[in-house]
Amino acid sequence: MAQLPILRYPDPRLHKVAKPVQAVDARLKALIGDMFDTMYEAKGIGLAATQVDVHERLIVIDVSEERDQRLVLINPELLWASDERVKGDEGCLSVPGIYDGVERAAAVRVRALDEHGVSREIAADGLLAVCIQHEMDHLLGKVFVEYLSPLKKNRIKTRLLKAEREESRTRAQERM
Repeated sequence: MAQLPILRYPDPRLHKVAKPVQAVDARLKALIGDMFDTMYEAKGIGLAATQVDVHERLIVIDVSEERDQRLVLINPELLWASDERVKGDEGCLSVPGIYDGVERAAAVRVRALDEHGVSREIAADGLLAVCIQHEMDHLLGKVFVEYLSPLKKNRIKTRLLKAEREESRTRAQERM
């Protein structure tokens, strides 16, 4: 399996709306494996295909401590979200080093295909519910910082662009 490059906010490709997956085939299964490898290597708990510049409705998640409870959601649909809300600090592999409070539904129910193309319904609460909502936002072209105030959002964008420039400068110096 391969590790894939993760797009970083404010990359405009993160705002593309993902298209439905047409077939659960060998190409998609390879992508799923690569996405899990990428997510685990980056120490994440969820990754949407949008984040690796594949604009299809595919999410991989593993919120377990042991990293052995892989969940694949292909073409996920939100069926229900609780009225109860929870606010917690969220982070994102596309927004490295940034964590901030986002309000989400405390529980959700989704329908999706699994990695074998079988339709499943999943009821989730706690961290899994938050992760599912966060990753489904990516499929709609939305990054969690968009829930924050314009001031915070601009500060984050400035900070990440500055870090990216510094990384580019360092790589250029290393090539010399």
